[in-house]
Amino acid sequence: MRLYDTARQAVVPFEPDDTVTMYTCGITPYDATHLGHAATFVIYDILQRRLIDLGHVVKCVRNVTDVDDPLFARARQLGVHYLDLAAGEEARFERDMVALNLLPMYSTPRASSAISDIRGFIGMVLDRGFAYQSGGAVYFDVSKFPSFGSVSNYSREKMIELARERGGNVDDPNKRDPLDFVLWQPSAADEPSWETMWGPGRPGWHIECSALALRELGTTIDLHGGGSDLIFPHHECERAQSEAATGEPFVRHWLHGPMVYMDGKKMSKSLGNLVFVDKLRETYDPRAIRLAIIEHHYRENWSWDDELMPRSVERLERWQSAAGGLTTSVIDCVREALDDDLDTRAAVLAVDGAAAAGCDVTQAAALLGVDLQLPPAA
Repeated sequence: MRLYDTARQAVVPFEPDDTVTMYTCGITPYDATHLGHAATFVIYDILQRRLIDLGHVVKCVRNVTDVDDPLFARARQLGVHYLDLAAGEEARFERDMVALNLLPMYSTPRASSAISDIRGFIGMVLDRGFAYQSGGAVYFDVSKFPSFGSVSNYSREKMIELARERGGNVDDPNKRDPLDFVLWQPSAADEPSWETMWGPGRPGWHIECSALALRELGTTIDLHGGGSDLIFPHHECERAQSEAATGEPFVRHWLHGPMVYMDGKKMSKSLGNLVFVDKLRETYDPRAIRLAIIEHHYRENWSWDDELMPRSVERLERWQSAAGGLTTSVIDCVREALDDDLDTRAAVLAVDGAAAAGCDVTQAAALLGVDLQLPPAA
């Protein structure tokens, strides 16, 4: 299997041991699952399926960020407790993932479960000289970590620009450098707060995933990913603080999913240009939603259009009509495509061709997570 590695900027061999450890950044549960979320998680699901098909045991962790600014802001707006909001949206997300036929996760830990781990983690980073206290907060000192930027390969100017756009608070007067990032911060009056030796407060966003990944999977992970919008600052900061704490490589392979666009802009909750999975499920078979996602290659951003779902429904019907037909080796074509940088588009076209020839595509579809033996969705 060969996969694109974000840090190395190349398609390289992915050769893990018998057990594969994977960590994919999950949701901040303050609203419903949109198609951009689903596109990312379906890609990692197909990777898991092919690894299992190859004989590996896969331990995939997908976290829930239930301590984070957007969640607190939404709970404030709705006048509800943030954990109540998180629980409801997490349940809705899980229903969507089950409907899309994602394999069960090895673990789905919440950030709120890791406060003691985070406190110990920050202590390690401070003790090793990679962080400092200022203004009641603890910051990571990027000047002490010379390889900062080697996941994204962005220039310092680009990193500052993206940090400003993505909540990095580059103008914080308590920072020594605009790119320094928060490990621990004081809480607002209506936010949760925990006691620590450096003052009460709550964790920063990035350290939650580091603590959970290390707790659930160990010091070094085979593959880590999420949407490509997480490359910087989130994954860059994760790597820096994790390696600062442990002195060991954090991730062997970085893999990032696509951005899905609508009306010329990336789907995002802040813009409101979203297609929600639970709404699509009211009209369409979830298998067709999955097919709509995997007709695109994961490294190519793509745009929602009104023809996508009707086209996917027709594809599903063609595949189902071919079930029980002539035997075929199309599953080997699908395996070959997936081993070539998860080329789901080529895999889908191979199944299309076999179905058009009247061949049974049940096994090949199953490797792509499409169960043709299910009855149509109600």
